[in-house]
Amino acid sequence: MRPANSSTTSWLAAAALAAAMTISGGCLAAQSAPDSENGRYSMTPIPEGVLRLDTRTGTMSTCTRSGAGWACYAVPDERSALDAEIGRLQAEIETLKGQLAAGPTVSGKVDEALPKSDPLKKAEPQPREPKVAEGDRRIEIPLPSDQDVDRVMSFLEKAWRRLIDMANRVQKDVSGKI
Repeated sequence: MRPANSSTTSWLAAAALAAAMTISGGCLAAQSAPDSENGRYSMTPIPEGVLRLDTRTGTMSTCTRSGAGWACYAVPDERSALDAEIGRLQAEIETLKGQLAAGPTVSGKVDEALPKSDPLKKAEPQPREPKVAEGDRRIEIPLPSDQDVDRVMSFLEKAWRRLIDMANRVQKDVSGKI
């Protein structure tokens, strides 16, 4: 073997340094990838388990521990539901604006006179309701007719008889068992 000269030695040293930097740079790059991967999720303890936030997508999940291990379930995103409802309402508003713009418009005076009263309104029965006298503003209460009084008395009489019959049956049942 021949002795190495200084230019060959410096060239080999430069190559070794470059190789070492390449290898160490690769190691640094390999180590930095898991750090960014580990920072993807942010965990916050909650009474049920852990609340997990995905920092890339913004989705949230609740993670709980069960007998089989940890299970994570996505938390419903109320914002997306609100955005969908806002979009639906905006589309409905645009549709209604279009219908309103396309609809018939009334201009000028209408030839027909408006009715003075509501023709569909039914007349209320007057004898049963209190009346207000025009002159002195008193309330007049109509008295029941003889026919109304007879109906009430007939009802009460039937109810009383049924009550007495029921009491007699109970008394017979009790006396027969003693």
